Amino acid sequence: MPPHSIRSLFEAQHAASRAAIDVPYSLRRERLLRVRKLLDVHGEVLADAVNADFGNRSRRLTEVADMFVLRGMLGHTLRHSRKWMRPAKVRTPLYLQPASAHVQRQPLGVVGIIAPWNYPLQLSLGPAVIALAAGNRVMLKPSELTPQTSALLAELIGRYFAPDEFCVVQGDGAVAAEFAGLPFDHLFFTGSTAVGRKVAAAAAVNLTPTTLELGGKSPCIIDASCDLADAAIKIAHGKLLNAGQTCIAPDYVLLPKGREAAFGDAFAAAAAQLFPRYIDNPDYAAIISERHYARLQSLLAEAEEQGATLRRLGPVMGSAGATRQLAPVLVFGATPEMRLMQEEIFGPILPVLSYDSLDEAIRGINANPRPLALYWFGSDLRRRDDVLARTVSGGVTVNDTLMHIAHENLPFGGVGDSGWGAYHGETGFLRFTHQKPVLVQSRWATGKLLYPPYGAKFDRVMGLLKRFL
Repeated sequence: MPPHSIRSLFEAQHAASRAAIDVPYSLRRERLLRVRKLLDVHGEVLADAVNADFGNRSRRLTEVADMFVLRGMLGHTLRHSRKWMRPAKVRTPLYLQPASAHVQRQPLGVVGIIAPWNYPLQLSLGPAVIALAAGNRVMLKPSELTPQTSALLAELIGRYFAPDEFCVVQGDGAVAAEFAGLPFDHLFFTGSTAVGRKVAAAAAVNLTPTTLELGGKSPCIIDASCDLADAAIKIAHGKLLNAGQTCIAPDYVLLPKGREAAFGDAFAAAAAQLFPRYIDNPDYAAIISERHYARLQSLLAEAEEQGATLRRLGPVMGSAGATRQLAPVLVFGATPEMRLMQEEIFGPILPVLSYDSLDEAIRGINANPRPLALYWFGSDLRRRDDVLARTVSGGVTVNDTLMHIAHENLPFGGVGDSGWGAYHGETGFLRFTHQKPVLVQSRWATGKLLYPPYGAKFDRVMGLLKRFL
């Protein structure tokens, strides 16, 4: 799409947002119902498009990983958005009484969304649902790595929405850069930390506020009090869902020294239970592209060359082949110098590290950039609370993986290198809302007592007020 066309779409949305600043609940709800209808009517063909883009990703996987989350978000938002958009009364301090005050919640205007490829429906339409509920216009730039899904989204959104309400911009990285440079009222990006820095820099030119949902190396801590078999099945599910191509997937495991072999056996058994085979299994997603597949193989080759021990849980394929399905690999003996421990893995590779003490594990986590997620497994509540108090992460799930993202009353977002800003539920609604403070002065206002010229009367009034501050 040429830059002038992108600009024209933006200008149409911008003009519409300024012409109709007050967006009634009835219109917001009707827009959300259109999104729901789009999913209900076209969910299967959208899942087929995702499968075509990945090369192998079953409808059922897309149903649980994309559609289910979207339907939950839509239902929660439809139930609560009327309440969220109401003015919020606030208490007025004594020295301003008898004035009254409230916070008026208004749409920002035009929200831009740059979505990734790994969950191309959830991470495109999810932020859009919240932005629409907040009364905004939305421009969506989906990933060029899922071209069939992106094209179908463009067609369907164009069928259900006017271009000045909600539209899709397709294109490559150059188009994304042009998109990020538009003077949106808010820009929402999901993707890597490296690209997030570029998006933030482009947005800063226009002082565009941003939400950045990035990634990072999310640790999974196994405590000595943990039931290893229970932890293994939950870690395997979190790691192998979408073949590890999940921003909050466990990136590496930390466990007490001496339990490495036991964990390896438990994880292998759990993975086999979830996926009796890896190659040609429709439930086990393919790696998105040859380039990404080659990168994962190079991480493994480098780690092995530098002394790590690999435990492969399936057949070794010398090249990506037709399916690009990479069987899970456990990596023992990884060191901080390896790329495997420096980059977000984003694939079915799980380094297993050991610690002598909990303090050592916490120091290791805190020595690195703050992760998007942290997972802890065990039954010792004192040690659990110690970990939660002494580490900072975007979110936490205790005794499971991934599940905090599905809780609509919990904000979802990163911290530091893993992002800033959060969405889901009311937190997301307020992220896409201008909270305008309004003070309504009373005819009995006493503020004139503080006007100049200052003198003895002023001193008496200030002395009285100080007693109540």
